[in-house]
Amino acid sequence: MRRLDLHLREGEAFETVMRAIRAAEPIDYVVVPLEQKDRRYVSVFLRDGTRQTLVDNLQTCLEGERDWRLSIVEIEATIPDIPEDKDLKKRRASQRKIALREEIYQDVTKDATLDRDFLIFVVLSTIVAAIGLHSNSVAGVIGAMVIAPLLGPILGFSLGAALGDRKLLFGAAQTLAVGVALALVCAILISFLIPVDFSSRELMSRAEVRLDGMALAIAAGAAAALSLTRGANATLVGVMVAAALLPPCAAVGLFLGTGEFALASRAALLLSLNVASLVLSALVVFRLRDIRPRTWLERKGADRAVAINMALSAILLVIAIVLILVLDLGAAVSIG
Repeated sequence: MRRLDLHLREGEAFETVMRAIRAAEPIDYVVVPLEQKDRRYVSVFLRDGTRQTLVDNLQTCLEGERDWRLSIVEIEATIPDIPEDKDLKKRRASQRKIALREEIYQDVTKDATLDRDFLIFVVLSTIVAAIGLHSNSVAGVIGAMVIAPLLGPILGFSLGAALGDRKLLFGAAQTLAVGVALALVCAILISFLIPVDFSSRELMSRAEVRLDGMALAIAAGAAAALSLTRGANATLVGVMVAAALLPPCAAVGLFLGTGEFALASRAALLLSLNVASLVLSALVVFRLRDIRPRTWLERKGADRAVAINMALSAILLVIAIVLILVLDLGAAVSIG
């Protein structure tokens, strides 16, 4: 359950807003006059299934107005308990676990921002991952995945495409590109400082491009997007996304630093395959969960962005799958 708090001027728009609130059949609402002249404070308690519709309607009502603000507050509990008709409860069950589009957007924007903390976490996680890969330490690799901040830009890119938000789309793409480039540079520098152990299973497995790796990335991307739309904690899902991105990225840097370009190309193929899988699966989940812009015109642009990004991701996946099958066939022939 959420509480919507609205500050606005009194006038024609206020009456339209009140009609929209009453039409949403809220649990309760209250209108309070403020100290400022001709201003009102409206607090609305809403059932989960009606939240997005009312928020969209309120924004439409106030589109041409000035000096208004809508705040969304999560309600952990309320006393006494709210009675609800059983049939109504069943009809709202499918909508109950979908977070507001505005909540999702603000969460993703914050985590997809390129700032100093993001860069520091990329450097630290790459150092831990590179050492873990070199020393064949599973614990080290897992520790690197826990602190890697790569979930934000991946979801930001997918959500930006789903909403047709070019600023979020290109901002998240820039954050991801800088993060991957910084991780590569760090791993290359580490390869100059320590002798890379090519007998490490953790390291060499990142040069093995298999279809099960693609399945892992697809599942991670879908789980990340689903957790986000449910408003759930995505910390563990972030580890899954980092598992698909950070170790292959660190492996590419270690291989490049030691001049093993063939191994580096295979690890880079795995990294590209995982990025495409993550983006594609997250896009599909956002579309299935009906995460779309508010207006019709914005939806047309979003549909075009989704189609382009899904097509590019699918093409990259097909190319990667063909390369995997060719590599596997070449390896089988050489063994035979």
